[in-house]
Amino acid sequence: MIDWNYIISLTAKIAFDIIYFGAVIGTIIVVILDNRNPVKTIAWVLVLMFLPIVGLIFYFFFGRSQRRERLISKKSFDRLLKKPMAEYLSQTKSDIPNEYNRLTQFFQNTNQALLFENNKIDIYTTGSSKIQALIYELYQAKEHIHLEYYIFEDDAVGRLIRDILIDKARQGVEIRVIYDDVGCWHVPLSFFDEMLKEGIEVRSFLKVRFPLFTSRVNYRNHRKIVVIDGRVGFVGGMNLALRYIKGLSWGEWRDTHLRIHGRAVHGLQTAFLLDWYFVDRTLITSTKYFPKLDSFGNSLAQIVTSEPIGPWSEIMQGLMKAITDSKKYFYLQTPYFLPTDQTLIALQTAALAGVDVRLMLPYRADNRLTHWASCSYLQDVLQAGVKVYFYKKGFLHSKLMVSDDVLSTVGSTNFDFRSFEQNFEVNAFIYDDEVAKQMKDIFLIDQRECVQVHLKNWEKRSWKDKALESVVKLLAPLL
Repeated sequence: MIDWNYIISLTAKIAFDIIYFGAVIGTIIVVILDNRNPVKTIAWVLVLMFLPIVGLIFYFFFGRSQRRERLISKKSFDRLLKKPMAEYLSQTKSDIPNEYNRLTQFFQNTNQALLFENNKIDIYTTGSSKIQALIYELYQAKEHIHLEYYIFEDDAVGRLIRDILIDKARQGVEIRVIYDDVGCWHVPLSFFDEMLKEGIEVRSFLKVRFPLFTSRVNYRNHRKIVVIDGRVGFVGGMNLALRYIKGLSWGEWRDTHLRIHGRAVHGLQTAFLLDWYFVDRTLITSTKYFPKLDSFGNSLAQIVTSEPIGPWSEIMQGLMKAITDSKKYFYLQTPYFLPTDQTLIALQTAALAGVDVRLMLPYRADNRLTHWASCSYLQDVLQAGVKVYFYKKGFLHSKLMVSDDVLSTVGSTNFDFRSFEQNFEVNAFIYDDEVAKQMKDIFLIDQRECVQVHLKNWEKRSWKDKALESVVKLLAPLL
């Protein structure tokens, strides 16, 4: 007698196996043919081979590439750049330190990042001081406010800023807000509706909704930009959330943010309006957004952006050049240290050449997986002579880099694959000895709250830690 139940179940099992393994093999072929970074390709192939179910899900959500060659047409971009370019050309010849001529030229060639003189830079290392400065400047707004954050939290800080924006909108100030859809996933839409009802223009960046989930969740707008009346701007690592002031249960939140007065605000304005064009398809080029500005200070500054499109990784490549051009020292703070091969070699090369290279990371991070992955790279840099420090007072979220008492940079860019290759990021690069010395002092003050990692002790950590870090390191390009 024929056992039809057995035949049906066997047929179903065979069909499932064919579909399942076909999907895994097909996905591996797609990953290889995508012609991406070979390290990332190998990482995806390993995940798909050894964790096929998890790998398929993660690749479906996070792995597929949907790169665009251009956010905006060249003609439209030239129209947008016309006003800041006129301001740039009206400057006297900037006294750029000779050793950074090539770096500034690189940013201008690849990113159209104009170098502006006579800026005043204020540095904030606590969330409370940054929020106080932001509130003050928002209340001074007369014409427009442009605000863009990866995270705009529905908490005491987020609601305070939202209510100030509503007050200014009622006074007739023109306001535009961009928030990242993934960064604000858990924020109720009613939070933003309150602003929309008051005439504030609010847009989410790359809204993630099924079935278009996969390609968009990977490319996030990690930028933090505020521009007020085209005269003052903010850029750095702090989002709008209470934890940036209150800290975490196990320690303070240590971060770095800048306020800029001067022509470099035109760079922030350009970056915001490019993002606005992307989310709203409206090109804004009016002169009122790029007012003529007097001298505020002595700092030369460039606002540099990067995004997962086009042929160059502007911020990553600029940092590589800054590291390899350093002569005396290069100090780096980052919450996550997952360097690309190029940036890892740059740090090693500088240290081996006798440059005082220092890397500061949080002793305890907000994400265990990325922290383990960060630790997996430490032996590579320690062996080259890089000095490594773990910040123990709380969570170090600062993205501060300073070199040779001249160059410094602060922005949204972490020293990791995601910031270098997948996120939309923005950094201010500043060429000024006074600002650089302030940044250096900030680093050295933080260093007092650190424990230094020595190669001999690091090599003695348990085999379990080494094994765990080695496994997680395979996933580093995907984190």
